Amino acid sequence: MLDQFTIATKGGIVLWSKAYAPITHRPVDLLVQDVLIQSTRLDSTSSNKYHTGTYSLQWGFANELNVIFIAVYQKILQLPYLEDLLRHVKNHFVARFQQELKMLVDPECTTFPDFSEFELEFEKVWRAVEDRETKVRVAGKQGGAPRKFEDTKKFQTTAKGAKLELEELAQSSEMNLGRKSGGKMRSWKERSGTASDDSRGPASAGKKGKKAKENRVWDGQVTKESMKALDFSSEKDSEHEGGSHAISSLVDERSRGERTADGIYEVADVAERSVAGDSDNFVLLGDSALDGDNDDSGRAGSSGSGGIFGLFKSLTGGRMLTADVLAEPMARMREHLANKNVAADVAEEICQTVARGMIGVRVGGLQNIRRLVEQSMETALTRILTPVSSTDIIRDIEQAQLQHRPYTMAFVGVNGVGKSTNLSKVCYWLLQNNKRVLIAACDTFRSGAVEQLRVHVRNLRALSESNQNVEIFERGYGKDSATIARDAIAFGAANAFDVVLIDTAGRMQDNEPLMRALAKLVSVNSPDKILFVGEALVGNEAVDQLEKFNQALRDFSGQSKPRHIDGIILTKFDTIDDRVGAALSMTYTTGQPILFVGTGQTYTDLRKMNVSQVIRALLRA
Repeated sequence: MLDQFTIATKGGIVLWSKAYAPITHRPVDLLVQDVLIQSTRLDSTSSNKYHTGTYSLQWGFANELNVIFIAVYQKILQLPYLEDLLRHVKNHFVARFQQELKMLVDPECTTFPDFSEFELEFEKVWRAVEDRETKVRVAGKQGGAPRKFEDTKKFQTTAKGAKLELEELAQSSEMNLGRKSGGKMRSWKERSGTASDDSRGPASAGKKGKKAKENRVWDGQVTKESMKALDFSSEKDSEHEGGSHAISSLVDERSRGERTADGIYEVADVAERSVAGDSDNFVLLGDSALDGDNDDSGRAGSSGSGGIFGLFKSLTGGRMLTADVLAEPMARMREHLANKNVAADVAEEICQTVARGMIGVRVGGLQNIRRLVEQSMETALTRILTPVSSTDIIRDIEQAQLQHRPYTMAFVGVNGVGKSTNLSKVCYWLLQNNKRVLIAACDTFRSGAVEQLRVHVRNLRALSESNQNVEIFERGYGKDSATIARDAIAFGAANAFDVVLIDTAGRMQDNEPLMRALAKLVSVNSPDKILFVGEALVGNEAVDQLEKFNQALRDFSGQSKPRHIDGIILTKFDTIDDRVGAALSMTYTTGQPILFVGTGQTYTDLRKMNVSQVIRALLRA
């Protein structure tokens, strides 16, 4: 996608300009200064490319009118149609404003012409050139099969090729002699006995009794016969038994959610994992933390219920809790949270909050101190994990429908975390709520990304009541993702889609060019929800990814009020047992809710966060 297109005079006067994204570093001004002003000679044969910062500029001239046409785009993009675009735009602009351009070179002209009407014509020319380039590339990919080796010139240099060539030459000379004499000459194939059995007649066919030599089969070699012998499938099986089995394997009935009284399909809560031992055994206080005993034998028994509650004996007399008394227990709880994949600074903040709530409290008995510890920790964790903004996406979609526009959601994240897979799960959830969904294939870098979404769309159509409820919007590879997302949203609005799900390319948080492209996609299209997809098992790395994604959206947006991450989807949640600290760290860092967690490979393996279950998993020994 173009970031900017400018038409100006060689003297630097801008006649017309259109920006499609926030522009930094003023690349057109740098082009005028470094190329137009400092160069002694510029004509249509000069090099017409210029690079500055993250931008590349390509231009063309109308020398007779001293007008230059400049296209600005991201350096990481490859736009092969720019040369055609510059040529066509020049022809259209000169043809339409020929009189106005002549006025510019007239020294007696006192008024500056208005070129603002060219915007609509430029958009038409741009779309036409881009569509033609797409058709050419697709036609190239779908071209005919490559030539056989026998049809190439290299085959003629081989012994077999030379022999066939001589025979064909002899055949052609004999045919010419036959025409002159009126006789009928046989072809070289007939004379050599290589003609088909039908042409040689039944007599010659009966003489053929010698069996042809069989090809040798080497160890480990797969032949057509062996492949056919091992193929137990049939058309009937694939149409009936295999088809129904494949569809049933796309969903897990045990993971299905439930419908509310209003008919809304809600995904199931995260299932609580069973852990050996009592679920109330919290590793909060060491064996000797509160009674002054520091031997290691008592500490070893902290995993059992007797060891934990045995150290409260000295507090049953109404002892006042102080900072010194709670120092050792809080240090152990800090270590415990770190073992649950909670980031170090987040664990420190939680422990300080809990300690402040417990200092100065006088406890009377064993049950009172246990209840006080549980309540203080649960209060701190609930405050972090409870969402501060609305998580009712269905209601937000209905609000967008009242405005006659589709609700847009962009899925962002690093490579390999499962963005496309969880996008399809969210799409299945929306289809269960009778929403029409359009999936925008904006991952134009990873090979197979578009094909992966096609498979998901085909599966989701098989699972939905109507094939028209889910479609894919794609423009292939190598295109600008911001343009594809913009066109997808426009297509969704024109065709009454309720939701547009934008799939983006995975990118590392330190890759500045790709992060700039992501910020451009967000600033150009302004999605309603920006969902960060991250793994539940990466711990502190997830916090770093989330912070840098937010920072990139702020730094590269070019807007006074930049966007930020609006929600989180945690993937691979079924692989971490009770080490759910990443959920706590990511929510604490952004203040945004965890909307869903992925727990498997089927479309129903999408769950909701249950705050109380996460708290119990974090506090469990």
